Amino acid sequence: MADQKSEEKLTGADVTISAEAAAAIAAVEAETATSAAETGADATAASATGEEVVAKAELEALKTERDQLLDRLARLQAEFENARKRAEREKQEFREFATGQVVEAFLPVLDNFELALKSAGTADQLRTGVELIVKQMDDVLKGLQVQAIPTIGVEFNPYHHEALGSVERTDLPDHQVAEEIRKGYRLRERLLRPALVRIVSNPKQVSE
Repeated sequence: MADQKSEEKLTGADVTISAEAAAAIAAVEAETATSAAETGADATAASATGEEVVAKAELEALKTERDQLLDRLARLQAEFENARKRAEREKQEFREFATGQVVEAFLPVLDNFELALKSAGTADQLRTGVELIVKQMDDVLKGLQVQAIPTIGVEFNPYHHEALGSVERTDLPDHQVAEEIRKGYRLRERLLRPALVRIVSNPKQVSE
């Protein structure tokens, strides 16, 4: 019986010790959980702080890139404006140069006209002098690649001729140029002005 009572006391002590151990273990676990939660919160806070730093760095990089692009755009606009002004200036200089060449070519013609006006010769002499001046002017125009448009004897061309009337004739083909009233000119293939002409009206061909 004594042994049985000892065993019961021992067993009770073991139960008591086990309950205390369980409470201690529970306390340790709770403390561990609290520490883990605090560690997790710190990690989350650290992660959020790191993301903010990265976002801020990316924003600064975008601002820098934007400023560089704006600066480049401003430079391109300035270069374009300078190029436009330079092209306009060169165009104006070319016009003045071309005009100067034409005027220089016609100055001798003007000189001869003035000499003809000062001349005291006869009407025939004056006429001969004017004819020479006209020939001189034709030579100047040819040197400038300006050519007279063919008229008499050619077929009427509405792109080169302007008809101011018709002449009834039976010895010439219908719609052929019969008379030239004013010369027309072209610069290479560019029409400067059409020739004023009268064209043939052949009643025989019209009736046919």
